[in-house]
Amino acid sequence: MWQSIKNIYHLFQAFAANLRYGFPSKKLTVVGITGTDGKTTTAALISEILRRGGKKVVTITTLGATIGDQQLDTGLHTTTPSPFSIQRILRKAVSTGCTHAVIEVSSHALDQNRVWGIAFRVGILTNITHEHLDYHKTMERYTAAKTRLLKNSAACVLNVDDSSYKNVAPKIARKTITYALRGSADITPKSFPFSTGLPGAFNQYNCLAAATCCKELGIDGETICKALAHATNPKGRAETVYDKDFKVIIDFAVTPNAFSEILSYASKQKRGRLIHVFGLSGKRDTAKRPVMGRVAAQFDDVIILTTDDPRDESVSHINEEIKRGITGFSKGDVAYPIEKKMIFEIADRKDAINFAIKNARAGDIVILTGKAHEQSLAVGTHEVPWDEYAAVRDALARRSR
Repeated sequence: MWQSIKNIYHLFQAFAANLRYGFPSKKLTVVGITGTDGKTTTAALISEILRRGGKKVVTITTLGATIGDQQLDTGLHTTTPSPFSIQRILRKAVSTGCTHAVIEVSSHALDQNRVWGIAFRVGILTNITHEHLDYHKTMERYTAAKTRLLKNSAACVLNVDDSSYKNVAPKIARKTITYALRGSADITPKSFPFSTGLPGAFNQYNCLAAATCCKELGIDGETICKALAHATNPKGRAETVYDKDFKVIIDFAVTPNAFSEILSYASKQKRGRLIHVFGLSGKRDTAKRPVMGRVAAQFDDVIILTTDDPRDESVSHINEEIKRGITGFSKGDVAYPIEKKMIFEIADRKDAINFAIKNARAGDIVILTGKAHEQSLAVGTHEVPWDEYAAVRDALARRSR
């Protein structure tokens, strides 16, 4: 009830923001991407394809906003900025000659009317799996929020292989174009052959979503294929940051589905052990904690639980809930070498990363999930500066001493 009242306030904010900046989206071809996972990479792929097609693009994602070569900060822990930030960025994009906008749209932003007034030419739904139930309460309400983007888009792009498709597709009275890796759809690897260096089946889906969208926007197949072939991972998305005797991968995975996808991929690449450093956020969807513990136990050889935005929850309490889903692992002692099927708890994230990298052997993969590109840790009511990449560099330097 209270959130519904707040959303009316957000709607007035969005109206005021559009009015102040002159409804800039009406002068742009706007693509919106929503879904539980894959939004950021899909947005990056679409933006790159459009640029190769000669379009000037503004991109707004979890990584920030980009107009041409200019990077704009959109705030900490933010997927879709406030209405005033969005409209200000779009107005600036129009004034600098942009013709297209690609926006990552979260379920919170849709529910809170942050993107009200934006004329979406194409809306994409990548997938829907367990996430944000602390806010939406039920999967039905979560799905309904995601579907709002599609209902406000001239054309919709849907993933036939996703379990949400059968529920969502009948509710969309718009032009719908489909893609699939396994099923029958308008765009598949058979009907639209392409190659990419991006890892994992999850990125095949991201490429198909981007290709389907850009074909709808009139970009030719050759341009699309060239962009996909030369695509690189966005920061913190299945990103290998060290690859010598062992590997270190940084990934933003924060959902059970994302865990399953990235850990499945990493487990197939290892020649030794998969050593996984992660924690989960405080005051966020507690139901997924044991589920993600269960997924980690399925693929990981060594689990190191640590801090990830605990807010005012204790790290130990969060980790206890994660451990409810972990079976078949024994408690490890940091004073001794790590072996398979051991679980450690190291609250300090930097210490946890140091421990993982110090103990990595030839052929191992050390994977760090959760923080990725984010520049702070939410601890209590404060934002503590954090740099996952710097922590890895420091750990590697310590190891080489």
